[in-house]
Amino acid sequence: MREDRIMTEVGTNEWQVVVFTLGDQSFAINVDKTREILRWTGVRPVPQSHPAMLGITTVRGEVIPLIDLRIYLNITPAVPLEQSKVIVTEFNQMKLGFVVDGVERIYRIHSEELDATLTGTFLGENVLYVIKRDERNILLLDYERIVQVVNPQLAGQYQVDSTRMHGAVSDLGDLDQYKILVVEDSPLIRKMIQDVLAKGGFHNVEAVSHGKAAWDRLCDEGEAFDLVITDIEMPKMDGLALTKNIKEDERLRNIPVIVFSSIMADDIKKKAQSVGADGQITKPEIEQLIAKVGELLRKRREVGSKNHEGTASLG
Repeated sequence: MREDRIMTEVGTNEWQVVVFTLGDQSFAINVDKTREILRWTGVRPVPQSHPAMLGITTVRGEVIPLIDLRIYLNITPAVPLEQSKVIVTEFNQMKLGFVVDGVERIYRIHSEELDATLTGTFLGENVLYVIKRDERNILLLDYERIVQVVNPQLAGQYQVDSTRMHGAVSDLGDLDQYKILVVEDSPLIRKMIQDVLAKGGFHNVEAVSHGKAAWDRLCDEGEAFDLVITDIEMPKMDGLALTKNIKEDERLRNIPVIVFSSIMADDIKKKAQSVGADGQITKPEIEQLIAKVGELLRKRREVGSKNHEGTASLG
């Protein structure tokens, strides 16, 4: 799969999706989440698990949980289980397989093609966006939400020890003086990030659902923000394009940007570095995120103090 990718340029808002089918409906998943596509591998059941968690399989010695998206979404399969395909994915620092009816092709799309206006009409909160291609609707699922529902233990990974959290930011003074912009399209993850920041004492937090909304806010009152936390996969403007815009803007370039994404393969890390990201944290490493927030705000405060001293000495 990885060898067949058409590499997209950094900051162009272009990415690629694998299109697959469940019943008579087409769905998509980001290529950067996809590791390989396999024929049915067989499964060993896991007791007392979610109905959609078929069990585990072994791929080249590695144990992979299998989630049947047809069961999860209540879609009648178009083929018997033995004829199903398994999309092996890797995100949130874990590998798992999604069981589907069939896999079609790879599409190269622009983030502006992601339509959120129809989201509520297709499978409720499980669908983030609709992509219109070849006179059909291709649904892009909220895979992070699905995994959290099927395996609730993962939700605990977005919790953090209060003592360690306060230790990472205890020297920053009144935390409400710092304004943080969170850019995340998944409603579930967006709320989790806000809750964790609030638990750590950061209450002056604004959250938006895509890069274009973040860019508009920054253009309106960029100086008011002290730090940006952004996902990568988003409509209208993705996180890499947003970071590139910030770092190329003379007024905004000093605002630290943390890329907090479920996909942090080496090529994605290189892209984030190339557009000037100040930090890169892989979901769900929330403690690392808080530590990086403290580090960058501390550095920003020190630079501001030095600039103020320099201006005062000139006066």
